[in-house]
Order: sequence, then structure tokens, then C-alpha cells
Amino acid sequence: MKVIATVEARMCSTRLPGKIMLEIKGKPLLQIFLERASKSKLIDEIIVATTTNPKDDAIVNLCKKLNFRYYRGSEDDVLDRVLQAAKSLEANIIVELISDNPLIDPKVIDNAIQYFLSSKYDYISNFQPLTFPSGIGVQIFYLKVLEEVSSLTNDPFDRENVTWYIYHHKERYKCGNYSAPEYLKDRKLRLDLDYIEDYEFIKKIFENFDDFHFSLKDAMDFLKKNPELRKINANRYVGDEKYI
Repeated sequence: MKVIATVEARMCSTRLPGKIMLEIKGKPLLQIFLERASKSKLIDEIIVATTTNPKDDAIVNLCKKLNFRYYRGSEDDVLDRVLQAAKSLEANIIVELISDNPLIDPKVIDNAIQYFLSSKYDYISNFQPLTFPSGIGVQIFYLKVLEEVSSLTNDPFDRENVTWYIYHHKERYKCGNYSAPEYLKDRKLRLDLDYIEDYEFIKKIFENFDDFHFSLKDAMDFLKKNPELRKINANRYVGDEKYI
């Protein structure tokens, strides 16, 4: 079974355009994300699923520079973009990741994969319900499931939100959730990159460490010692809203 990770990435974010190319310690956040995700031991290959919009040439150029695979598809039909990216690598299992989660932890990814492989689920996530900090999102499902979904719905909302159809049709698909271990539970902690305040907050975390490969637990321990930092993006939503 070939396990691949698709990474959705584009420059035209509505809330913070070009956010994944903002830099921390001289590195674009997309590069930081890819290098962290690539530490996963159970992902066979990573592919960036970007769009044909010329503005996303910057993403393609970075992928070429870093020697990461990429696929260019529709801006609006994200489901097809992810599906075609996965098919281009002859995947059996898709680990869907989002590039605005720069603090993604490869150990969390691997533990979620192990949970999926040991189950009989068609789909799992680690945020239904949310127990991890927001911004450590992992979804895992079979390519054949996404192929079936693609054939079943042409609703623009379903096409834009890749897995929405799956977990809203539990009569058809067996869905599970990988919950955070106790030491990583903090659903009120926001680690997403959606707003400029998020960038300033995430930057503070990365600047505390000597390299880019600290764990989620390391970051959470740092924030426990410096709780005032959480005020930086405290005015932005936290919880399940982003995912449901």
C-alpha cells in the first residue's frame, strides 16, 4: 500500500494572501512545513497540490528548488486537484495535509497513519472532535474512496471542501477520529496560519528554538512557560469551526 501526502497550497488566500511564503528565520513557511512533514517515517512521498493560477508559480518554483513533487489543478475544484495529485503518484492511501499548518508534527502524522492502518475505517481525521491544538490537522482516507466521492457529487461546496462529503455521509463511509494523547490535548490553542496575528504568534514559537524540527510537545511546553504569548492571536476563533 503506497501512502502519499497531498499538501494543498495556493497564494490567493482570502484572509492573508501569500501567507505560506512569509518567512521565519529566512525560510518560507511552506518550506518549513514541507521539511517538517518530510520527517514522517510512514509517508512514502509528498506532493504539493497547487493551482494553475500564475500567482502559484512561486509555489512551483519553490517545489522545484527543494525537489518536492507538485501537481497543478483547479483553484475551485480542490477535490479533483487532490485526487489527480494522488493518482499521479499511484497512491493507495492519501494523507491530506494543509500548508497553513506550519507546526505540523511528523510523529502526529505517523501515529494517525498507524491508527488508520490498524482500523477498518474508510476515513479518519484528528479533529472530529478536536482534541489537538487547532492547526495540526491530518486526514487519511483511501484513494478509491475519494474517486467514488468524485463520481457521486458535483456540488461546488463538496468539490471545494475535499472530504466534506465523506464525513457527512456516515451511512456510506465508516469514519473515525484519532484523538490526542493527554499531553497534547489543548483544543483552545490556535496554531493555524490564517491571519497576521497567527504569523506573529507562530514566529515567536519558531524563534525560540535553534532549528525547525522541534516537536509539538516542545512548542506546547514553551507556551506553558510563556502563556502571555497566546494573547497575540487570542482574538481569532479556536475550535471545530474551521473543520465542520
